[in-house]
Amino acid sequence: MNTNPTLPVAVPHASAPRGPLTLLRAAFLRLGVLPFMLVIAIVVFSLLSDQFLTVQNMVNLLRQSVYLILVSLGQMLALVTGGFDLSVGTAMAVTSVVSALAMQALGSVLPESAWTVVIIGCLCGLLAGLVIGLINGIGVAWIGVSPFIMTLGVQSISFGLALYLTGGVPVSGLPDEFSSLFGFGTLLGIPVSVLVTAVCVVLIGLIMSRLPLGTHLLAVGGNAKAAALSGIDTRRVLLTAYLLCALLASVSGLLLTARVETGEANLGGSVALESIAACVIAGVSLRGGMGRVPNVVMGAIFIGLVQNGMNLSNVGSYLQMVVLGTLLIIAVVADQIRHRMIVPGDK
Repeated sequence: MNTNPTLPVAVPHASAPRGPLTLLRAAFLRLGVLPFMLVIAIVVFSLLSDQFLTVQNMVNLLRQSVYLILVSLGQMLALVTGGFDLSVGTAMAVTSVVSALAMQALGSVLPESAWTVVIIGCLCGLLAGLVIGLINGIGVAWIGVSPFIMTLGVQSISFGLALYLTGGVPVSGLPDEFSSLFGFGTLLGIPVSVLVTAVCVVLIGLIMSRLPLGTHLLAVGGNAKAAALSGIDTRRVLLTAYLLCALLASVSGLLLTARVETGEANLGGSVALESIAACVIAGVSLRGGMGRVPNVVMGAIFIGLVQNGMNLSNVGSYLQMVVLGTLLIIAVVADQIRHRMIVPGDK
C-alpha cells in the first residue's frame, strides 16, 4: 500500500527488463534505506560475534526493542504530519516518576489493595504524559510554534520537573505486582511487554490504514493547505498526533519502570534521537506525508539490533553514540536522495 497520497512512487514498467540495479532502485524507492542497512548490520555483527545470531540473543533483542518500538510509532505520527517530537524521552521520565510517586503514596494508605494502587498509579502516569502531548499539540497546532522549539522547550521543562519531584533520586517502594506483571510477567510464554507492544502496533496500524484519521495525518503532512481546503480540521489532526505520540511514550515509560522497578527521572535520555533515527531509516519522510507502520517497527528493531551487536562486540558506549548519530545522518541523506528520485527537480 502506498501511504503517500501526494507523492507518486516511480515503479518500473512490468514489461521492462529487471536487472539487479533496477530491483535495488525499486526497493530503495518503496522501502527506503532500511533493507540495505539491515543486511549490512547482520553480516558485520555475525562476523564480529558468534553469539549474535543465536535464538536466545534474538529473543532478548525483541524484548529489549519493545520500548523503542512504542516510542518510534508515536514519533512516526508526529513525523508524517511534517513535525517531530523531541520530548518523548521526558514524557517517559515524567510518566515513570509520577506513576511511581503515586504508587508509593497510595501504597502507604492502601497496603492491602495492591492492584488498586497499581491501576491508579498507571493512570496518573498516563495522564501526566497526555498533559505533555496536549501542551505540544496546542503549541504546534493553535499557536503555530515550530515543532522543534515547542518540543525542545517542553523537554527541558518536563525534565526539570521530573528532577524536582524526585530530587534526582530513584523512587522505590513500588508494589511487587506491578513489576511481576508488566516488567517480568509472561502470558502463554510471551512476555507481557511484548504483548502490550503488539496490541499498540495493531491499533496504530488500523488507524493508519483503516480509519480516516490515518488518511488525514498523511494529508496534513503531504500538503497542509490542500488538506484544509478539502475540509480536514488540520489543528485537530495535529493535536491528536502529539497526544498519541505522548501516550505511546508514556506506555513505554510504564513498561520500562516496571522493568527497572523504580521511578527514574533520567529514563529515556537518548530515545528521542533513537526514535527519529528508527523512523527515518524506516522510510518515514522528514517532509511529512509518508510513513508505514511495519517499516517503523523494523526500523526500531534495527536500532536495537545495532546496539545489541555493538554490545556483543564490546564497542564502548561513547563510540555507540557516534555510530547512532552516523546512522541518522546516513538515513537523512538517503531520504533526500529518495525524495529527489521520486519527485525529480524538487529540492
